[in-house]
Amino acid sequence: MVRKLKFHEKKLLKKVDFISWEVDNNLHEVKIMRKYHIQKREDYTKYNMGLISIKENLGIADKVTASSFCRRRLPVIMVRNRMAENLKAATQFIEQGHVRVGPEVVTDPAFLVNRTLEDFVTWVDTSAIRKHVLQYNEMRDDFDLL
Repeated sequence: MVRKLKFHEKKLLKKVDFISWEVDNNLHEVKIMRKYHIQKREDYTKYNMGLISIKENLGIADKVTASSFCRRRLPVIMVRNRMAENLKAATQFIEQGHVRVGPEVVTDPAFLVNRTLEDFVTWVDTSAIRKHVLQYNEMRDDFDLL
């Protein structure tokens, strides 16, 4: 007979993944996932694999860390450009469809922004946030009021 779990025990067990348990790297993984507000563990494992340009030299892969990929994520770029106050708010804006990169609307917070597209991260034209920002800066056009 097994006793019923208490509330705090259930809460602790929600955060533990017994299927893919890794003891040696779990604390660092959780720290990076919380710091950059990564919601899916699969995204972190993709970032942790890294990139290399040629097959012959695998020593280059050690220089590229998962944190360097996480710093290129769209929510982090938004916080750095002061479009959002924190990563959680930036992630919500992206998921709700308020942000575009170049001409396309992005709804995936795991979208990686390269350096050339970093200047083209902006609000969607029909976004209420964009309207509030323009009104606050007194740059809203009279045509938009119609």
